[in-house]
Amino acid sequence: MNIAIIGAGAIGSAIARALSARGIPALIANSRGAASLAQLAAGLPGITPAGIEQAARADLVFLAVPWSKIPAAVRDLGPWNGRIVVDANNPIEAPAFQPIDLGGRASSAVIADLLPGARVVKAFNHLLPALLAGDPRAEGGRRVLFLSGDDAAAKTVVASLIDQLGFFALDLGGVEAGRMQQFPGGPLPALNLVKFP
Repeated sequence: MNIAIIGAGAIGSAIARALSARGIPALIANSRGAASLAQLAAGLPGITPAGIEQAARADLVFLAVPWSKIPAAVRDLGPWNGRIVVDANNPIEAPAFQPIDLGGRASSAVIADLLPGARVVKAFNHLLPALLAGDPRAEGGRRVLFLSGDDAAAKTVVASLIDQLGFFALDLGGVEAGRMQQFPGGPLPALNLVKFP
């Protein structure tokens, strides 16, 4: 399975570090072009800078872009043809952390509308970047990563990847259940939970 990350900010870089630490290769792309990612990738074996169009063709694509920039970032990338997109975003505008009015919708439902044909799974959005990039083991257990979405097969793939990374995948349910893990509004963001054997 080919993996790519679109977005190289705090979350995108943390995902790249987690993948590299486990020897899982991936492309990483941002709006500034592959050359801007050379320094980041130099310290992460298996992580290769790429253009956004190339990254979007991967079997599984992490989307980790500031909320207001997502429409422009994905505008010309479709059709997605059933590829899996991991929605690692939260509907806030940094650095002021102003919440975005989604009209009462779950954030992943909004993302899915922007990615016709994609199988969207919300995950990798609730832990702080330092924990996401760090050791998934803690106190004799594994840190929990929540996931949600309406496509059961896509969630199985993402859960398997979470397991490969050493975390424990906890499926919350369908896309509406993703409200629990989105920030702001949900009760689960930033919770550093550990699953014991």
